[in-house]
Amino acid sequence: MEKYGFLSKFRHDQSGVSAIEYALIAGGIGMAIVVIVGEVGTEVNTLFVTMKGMF
Repeated sequence: MEKYGFLSKFRHDQSGVSAIEYALIAGGIGMAIVVIVGEVGTEVNTLFVTMKGMF
Protein backbone atom coordinates (compact mmCIF):
# COMPACT_ATOMS: atom_id res chain seq x y z
CA MET A 1 0.00 0.00 0.00
CA GLU A 2 2.97 2.28 0.54
CA LYS A 3 3.73 2.45 -3.19
CA TYR A 4 0.43 4.22 -3.81
CA GLY A 5 1.42 6.88 -1.28
CA PHE A 6 4.70 7.36 -3.14
CA LEU A 7 2.96 7.65 -6.51
CA SER A 8 0.45 10.12 -5.13
CA LYS A 9 3.23 12.20 -3.57
CA PHE A 10 5.26 12.06 -6.80
CA ARG A 11 2.28 13.14 -8.88
CA HIS A 12 1.62 16.19 -6.70
CA ASP A 13 5.29 17.24 -6.38
CA GLN A 14 5.84 20.62 -8.09
CA SER A 15 9.55 21.20 -7.32
CA GLY A 16 10.73 19.90 -10.70
CA VAL A 17 8.34 22.20 -12.51
CA SER A 18 9.93 25.25 -10.89
CA ALA A 19 13.40 24.12 -11.92
CA ILE A 20 12.27 23.71 -15.53
CA GLU A 21 10.65 27.15 -15.52
CA TYR A 22 13.84 28.75 -14.18
CA ALA A 23 15.89 26.94 -16.82
CA LEU A 24 13.63 28.22 -19.60
CA ILE A 25 13.83 31.77 -18.27
CA ALA A 26 17.63 31.57 -18.02
CA GLY A 27 17.82 30.19 -21.57
CA GLY A 28 15.68 33.04 -22.89
CA ILE A 29 17.81 35.64 -21.13
CA GLY A 30 20.96 34.00 -22.50
CA MET A 31 19.63 34.08 -26.05
CA ALA A 32 18.66 37.74 -25.68
CA ILE A 33 22.18 38.59 -24.47
CA VAL A 34 23.75 36.82 -27.45
CA VAL A 35 21.54 38.70 -29.92
CA ILE A 36 22.14 42.08 -28.28
CA VAL A 37 25.91 41.61 -28.05
CA GLY A 38 26.00 40.52 -31.69
CA GLU A 39 24.11 43.61 -32.83
CA VAL A 40 26.21 45.99 -30.74
CA GLY A 41 29.40 44.33 -31.99
CA THR A 42 28.35 44.84 -35.60
CA GLU A 43 27.60 48.51 -34.97
CA VAL A 44 30.92 49.07 -33.19
CA ASN A 45 32.77 47.38 -36.06
CA THR A 46 31.01 49.65 -38.58
CA LEU A 47 31.94 52.69 -36.47
CA PHE A 48 35.63 51.72 -36.41
CA VAL A 49 35.69 51.03 -40.16
CA THR A 50 34.13 54.46 -40.76
CA MET A 51 36.66 56.14 -38.46
CA LYS A 52 39.53 54.30 -40.16
CA GLY A 53 38.39 55.68 -43.51
CA MET A 54 38.54 59.25 -42.15
CA PHE A 55 42.28 59.12 -41.47
